[in-house]
Amino acid sequence: MNAITTDPLLWGDKRFHTWNYEMRRQFGEKVFKVMLDAGFTCPNRDGKIATGGCTFCSARGSGDFAGRRRDDLVTQFNTIRDRQHQKWPDAKYIGYFQAYTNTYAPVDELREYYEVILQQPGVVGLSIATRPDCLPDDVVEYLAELNERTYLWVEMGLQTIHESTSTLINRAHDTQCYTDAVAKLRKHNIRTCAHIIYGLPQETDDMMIETGKAVAAMDVQGIKIHLLHLMRKTPMVKQYEAGLLRFLEQDEYIKLIVDTLELLPPEMIVHRLTGDAPRDLLIGPMWSLKKWEVLNAIDAELKRRDTWQGKLWTPAAPAGPA
Repeated sequence: MNAITTDPLLWGDKRFHTWNYEMRRQFGEKVFKVMLDAGFTCPNRDGKIATGGCTFCSARGSGDFAGRRRDDLVTQFNTIRDRQHQKWPDAKYIGYFQAYTNTYAPVDELREYYEVILQQPGVVGLSIATRPDCLPDDVVEYLAELNERTYLWVEMGLQTIHESTSTLINRAHDTQCYTDAVAKLRKHNIRTCAHIIYGLPQETDDMMIETGKAVAAMDVQGIKIHLLHLMRKTPMVKQYEAGLLRFLEQDEYIKLIVDTLELLPPEMIVHRLTGDAPRDLLIGPMWSLKKWEVLNAIDAELKRRDTWQGKLWTPAAPAGPA
């Protein structure tokens, strides 16, 4: 691959296209996500598609920092918003439907959930986390309507492009299902964010980079790269005990992240580069608890290499004549 530029690309003071940079560009001020649990379940848990859920997924459906399920959505919103304001006193908000599969309900029910959050003061948009196999046509039509009147993201878990890994983690959909869902959303110009995980059982560094390359070539506008966290009471604990899982070292993870950033198109928005888990649930890797240390190390490695997001990215060649 050839570099598309020899001059460093910068987004503010960062060498990658951060969510924070994009929000300030879009709205002229700080915008943070308010994490919500609307009470959904998942077709990978309730038997519609599979049972047991993804082996890495916690009992709260990856919504461990979202509002309390027993509270109504407005109460959740106010509680999480006020907590976030302790860090950022002046900001606008995106309602983030985070826990479980947030399009897994009839449209009329989805409308009630989404609209009540859009009505809250200071809300400028929604981010809706879901699975690619939970986007029936009527739901996509409603999302297209929302996309016309608010700032909307649909976040979908891909996790890996490797079918052997997908089977091992009980993902219960394949990569083709994912790309079909992206096409369905992009037909309506809906912004789509791909979630991937580095450190999944039995994946090599090369396999992880292959997943990153695949996302770089997709028509998605954002990416979240998660570090695998092993949490107590998840099915993956048994896989770990069976020797199927090796925790990534911090230096290894930082190299993987920087290698991936170089391959991403510059316009792709990086929503996340690591993650955190509740300390009382985390089995490993324990270094992940030092989130800012990890993020600072990524910045330092980008600078040390004199590299940046998109340095090794090349646009796909246009199709030739038929």
